[in-house]
Amino acid sequence: MKKIQDFFEKYAFGVCTRLGEKLGLATSSIRMFFIYASFLTFGSPVLIYLALAYIMNIRKHLRRRNNSIWYY
Repeated sequence: MKKIQDFFEKYAFGVCTRLGEKLGLATSSIRMFFIYASFLTFGSPVLIYLALAYIMNIRKHLRRRNNSIWYY
């Protein structure tokens, strides 16, 4: 079970971790919310999770581009 958890923590998008840091909640409780909500609503929170991952990825690239010394 620990190997599976380590795999997902390493290769997941980090959405739950980021939300936990911003909201001051435990990452495990946010993950459990996504899992239970996915079962109850037939997968729609997965779409929300992927959208949040996409937004975080775009913001990361924009921040990296704006911090470049060659950005003139």
